[in-house]
Amino acid sequence: METTTTQGVTVTVTTNYLPDYSSPAQQHFVFAYKINIENNSEFTVKLLRRHWFIHDTNGVVREVEGEGVVGQQPVLEPGESHEYVSGCNLKTGIGKMRGTYLMERLVDGKQIQVVIPEFVLIVPYKLN
Repeated sequence: METTTTQGVTVTVTTNYLPDYSSPAQQHFVFAYKINIENNSEFTVKLLRRHWFIHDTNGVVREVEGEGVVGQQPVLEPGESHEYVSGCNLKTGIGKMRGTYLMERLVDGKQIQVVIPEFVLIVPYKLN
């Protein structure tokens, strides 16, 4: 589990390897990640966009940008949280992801970049 806080917004990430959807012989490794976004600030915030960097250990880096998360642009009042699950496929059994969320404070329209902590995606048998 990885956690970071930016301007009162805490992002926590946990990951799972999905062997039933993976095919190591074809260099296809699928991972799920669960993200919890908790608003510990004094302002209501809205998640507008996401920006990811996905790294394979073969040197390939993919960049993904888009609106919201899994089709949503959640609004979080102070003390509220939002959790979602998404996935990523890699060509290697080890990789990592990092990124940011663009959020807006609704009280004044100020936009903030909330850091998503870097996290490792690793096939469990690679740990041995």
